Amino acid sequence: MQIVWVYEHEVDLAQLRLFHRNFGHGLFGRLIERSPLPFGRHRWVAAPGPPADIEIAEHRCPRADLSDWLDECAQMPVDPEKGPGWRLAMLPMDDGATAVSLVMSHCLSDGVGAFQTIVNAVKGDLSDFGYPRARSRTRMRAVARDLGHAAKGMPEVARALRSAAGQSLRRRHEIARSKHVPQAAAPGDELPVVAPAISAYINLDEWDARAESLGANSHSLLAGFGARLGAGMGRSGDDGMVTVHIPISDRATDDTRANAASIAVARLDPGSVTTDLTQARHAVRQALTAMREVPDEALQLLPLTPFIPKRAVRRGSQVIFGFADLPVSCSNLGALDPLVARIDGTDAEYFMLRGVDRHVTRGFLERRGGLLTVMAGRIVGWMALTVVSYQPGATNSKAHLREQVADTLAEFGLTGAIE
Repeated sequence: MQIVWVYEHEVDLAQLRLFHRNFGHGLFGRLIERSPLPFGRHRWVAAPGPPADIEIAEHRCPRADLSDWLDECAQMPVDPEKGPGWRLAMLPMDDGATAVSLVMSHCLSDGVGAFQTIVNAVKGDLSDFGYPRARSRTRMRAVARDLGHAAKGMPEVARALRSAAGQSLRRRHEIARSKHVPQAAAPGDELPVVAPAISAYINLDEWDARAESLGANSHSLLAGFGARLGAGMGRSGDDGMVTVHIPISDRATDDTRANAASIAVARLDPGSVTTDLTQARHAVRQALTAMREVPDEALQLLPLTPFIPKRAVRRGSQVIFGFADLPVSCSNLGALDPLVARIDGTDAEYFMLRGVDRHVTRGFLERRGGLLTVMAGRIVGWMALTVVSYQPGATNSKAHLREQVADTLAEFGLTGAIE
């Protein structure tokens, strides 16, 4: 995950350092310690405070280079086991503006957890979940303790195995389809690539007025935008419909889970969303109802996680996340706490939410059929959108993605500043 603040002036460095120190507590004041057993449960260990100083660029750069600098920040190493699990960097620009980038491991927390931690850091509220120090157990004690936990968990594992057998039978057609995700084999497939990511800012009043005029709300408008953009990138099914994944958080106060969310799945007709969002709103509402009323059977398999080979995990993700359907992920974080934009004590003029894939290859993206992720949040007067995309066989550049996003916004009668 990457969160970006852009100030049209120099930041208060003393306040930023205070935020930097405070952020390293709570969900981001921890790391993952592996079990010495190959099938043992890992555990959280304490890693409070900042992992290093703020990484401040040595020279001011042109505003036009901001996007490339953000990509460089996103590709810097973060490690949820060895650390650092997160990094804060600052870029002064030659027009007097300043950008701040916060990159975090998604293994430590999800976006909602990150925003809670940011708000706490700005307020100076430092959480302590009482995690043990890293390597505080001897190997013999760790083995004995983890063997005991594994033995106690055997009934759960047995139930999960029975559930896995039933799910495999019921979902055998989906498993077969997962084998037919496009398999590109070309020179350079194993070279790393950075999927283009751009951000757009739409005036909140204009966004809400357009949603109302189309018979919908902000969530449905975002889903409709994602479906329309996805259709233009070839992510429609044989019936012309676009599958939209909508992550919904169920994180509670003092929730220590790394990722506390479920995914609602809606299928939208991209041909009608620019003139009438009634169908999209109904489909999104149905998807949310189904997600709440029908338990996600994939969660029943969690006790098997320590026993599953990595290769099987990769194949299973094709089924669980439905990559064969070429989904569009639309993550709407809603109205964010204004404190999220005040990491130096003042409001940032612009705010970006970026979900970035790190160290991925062209072949990986081709095999999963590309990707399209739309993230959005309401803050400092903007509907802030970030789009990350990779389209197999297409021109994968930021300039091209900016055009696609601008054209799609125009189809909805919307305009915005695009970075």
